[in-house]
Amino acid sequence: MDTPVDVVRSMLTLLFALVAVHALWHGVMSPGTGRRDRVDHLLHSAMSVAMAVMPWSLGRSLPGPAMTVLCTVAALWFPLTALRRTANRVAEIAGRMPPAVGMAAMAWMLRSHHGRAVPSHPAAAGGVPAAHDTTALGHATGASMPAAGITGLLTVCLLACSMWSLTRSMPSLRSATGAAHRAAGTDPYGHVRDGATALGTALMLLMPH
Repeated sequence: MDTPVDVVRSMLTLLFALVAVHALWHGVMSPGTGRRDRVDHLLHSAMSVAMAVMPWSLGRSLPGPAMTVLCTVAALWFPLTALRRTANRVAEIAGRMPPAVGMAAMAWMLRSHHGRAVPSHPAAAGGVPAAHDTTALGHATGASMPAAGITGLLTVCLLACSMWSLTRSMPSLRSATGAAHRAAGTDPYGHVRDGATALGTALMLLMPH
């Protein structure tokens, strides 16, 4: 780890690895978990594994088109599966927006990551490495304004989702009466996981790849 960027990448890799293990554990081992919740957790875990390796050279081996399609479908899965709930539908959709935005950002990063073939350090005159190949809001030098706008919009949405998830109060596990409280009782730290994932994804959007 030669640079501060490498330190941040390592921290994000550790974060996403912990999220992947936590989501996989709840998706496979938690008793009484419904089909939808199991799919949610498995999608969380798969996304987190991909995010953990993306900043490194191993991330270039990710199947770009296939992963982009998977993340796009997953981004639609979270809000659309909330439409089947008749009670508190708006609240249900709002509660599933953080993972949906995260999946959309993942699809966007994979598209950008595999859609450009720009050398990491183009050489200037005399063999001196030129500026880094990416900018904060475009993942590449000369990124179009629409691409930078989409990246910026996703980043703002992720930060908002992160703050909303991380500032929610812990559920009262003793008085879990409603469906939402019962779901929170089986995964009491789910909103912390969602908030940390959204924050890490926002940082990944702004980092050079």
